[in-house]
Amino acid sequence: MQQQIANIALVVREYDEAIAWYRDKLGFSVIEDTPLSPTKRWVLMSPPGSSGTRLLLARAKNDEEQSRIGNQTGGRVFLFLFTDDFQRDYAAYSARGVEFIREVATFDYGTVSVFKDLYGNLWDLIEPAKVLSQ
Repeated sequence: MQQQIANIALVVREYDEAIAWYRDKLGFSVIEDTPLSPTKRWVLMSPPGSSGTRLLLARAKNDEEQSRIGNQTGGRVFLFLFTDDFQRDYAAYSARGVEFIREVATFDYGTVSVFKDLYGNLWDLIEPAKVLSQ
């Protein structure tokens, strides 16, 4: 048996503002943007060079979903973005206005810092230690 997690749903306020932020701030690409109804779209985004899990932008459709925007995990880091060059991406993201909320730190598993997306979701930007990435 072979399985993988294909998509992670991220609840957003509006499709176009979320697409613009992930594209312009993080350099993600739109993989698919298919209308499903007058108010619903299937929007998949992916970071540069990724062939794995994609981000599914899911527009909140009711008050309950609206209440989860930016806080899908109760304030914990929600998503983990691996990079092959932490300093390059940290500098580029900072220059584009991405807000890092924790100092850069190096651990046995790699170099990491936490940033917020446009809604306040917390992400780790991580360059894994070479030992772990083999």
